[in-house]
Amino acid sequence: MTKSVFVAVTGRPNAGKSSLTNLLVGEKVAIVSPKPQTTRTRINGVLTRGETQFVFIDTPGMHKPRTKLSEQMIKAIDNSIADVEVSLLVVDATKKPAAYEDRLISDFKAKNSEVILLINKVDLIKNKEDLLGIISEYSKMYDFAEIIPISVKKQDNTELIIPAVEKYAVESPHFFDDDLPTDQPEKIWLSEIIREKLLNSLFDEIPHGIAVQVESLEYSKTNKGEDIVDIGIVIICEKQSHKGMIIGKGGAMLKKIGGLAREEMEEYFGQKVNMKLWVKVKEDWRNNEAAITDFGLNFE
Repeated sequence: MTKSVFVAVTGRPNAGKSSLTNLLVGEKVAIVSPKPQTTRTRINGVLTRGETQFVFIDTPGMHKPRTKLSEQMIKAIDNSIADVEVSLLVVDATKKPAAYEDRLISDFKAKNSEVILLINKVDLIKNKEDLLGIISEYSKMYDFAEIIPISVKKQDNTELIIPAVEKYAVESPHFFDDDLPTDQPEKIWLSEIIREKLLNSLFDEIPHGIAVQVESLEYSKTNKGEDIVDIGIVIICEKQSHKGMIIGKGGAMLKKIGGLAREEMEEYFGQKVNMKLWVKVKEDWRNNEAAITDFGLNFE
């Protein structure tokens, strides 16, 4: 008898949702950055163990929407919570509950959701007795099915999550290939690798105005007969001044981004990658619904 369980991974920006999703799936399916709103859409990470298939939906961090793109991100969160058997609320042990958690918990209450609270970054708490106060504070906010203090970074108590989630598995077919860790199309995953390198290399105000599109992907051979992947990628930014910063002096920044991404892509493909990067300006694209759709960032 096959079973499946859909799990929404929710929380504030930088709570550790994407790192947790990657850890649970056992492979990198979501990009990771210390910058808020790194995740823009729902990303399904898939883990199949025996008869049970776990589908972890990594959602954008809860935030106040300021653009049409932000509105799509909030829609992705709301719909993900509605579509699952259980939700994981990932909170930061070093931060007090705030509007982020209040909004999510309001949604949980409205949908009468089953929720497991994961208190992440407990390795950063010097006085472990403080953890009892954190647990008490969150317990007053919602009737959580379970509360598990964890450290994704140190992998403390993370082995308790799968058994806790498996209790909610229901009899059903497996909706995804048992051997694939994500349902993301290959081109989307490759564009996300580039965006991760941009997020981690550029000033704070630039990355959120960036989109990445893989325009071409071809498998070919070098003159020596070696297998190679040719990839053409366009980076879209909102301002001409940002274009200059992305390219860098003498093309240095773009070369750095390409080098970092190529290394990861070659590991992914298991062969050499020839990558060409271009930078284009599309002003205020985050408020342009047609552009959001074109870049594959609308919830639908």
